[in-house]
Amino acid sequence: MFQTNNNPWELNEAAAIDTAEFSMNLIVWNDEVNTFEWVIETLMDVCNHTQEQAEQCAMLIHFKGKYAVKNGDYDTLKPMCDAITERGINATIEDIQEA
Repeated sequence: MFQTNNNPWELNEAAAIDTAEFSMNLIVWNDEVNTFEWVIETLMDVCNHTQEQAEQCAMLIHFKGKYAVKNGDYDTLKPMCDAITERGINATIEDIQEA
């Protein structure tokens, strides 16, 4: 059965540990050059997004100017960021607290 934990300090510590594992965001920036189709294809290829996820991200990138398409640790996100920028799409990695 489930055990309840009434100690909020233990819950917060566990949450902090989980957050530390995914402390970075992969940000894709809007531009006036790349098509929706190219951004969607890139997100599917590089970030392993489904068609629907990639389409939603592309819309958010377009309307918000940027969007965190993936989160994780730096070592995981860096090759993805490089692959996206090699396709001519602006991408950066930011600390979650800064985003």
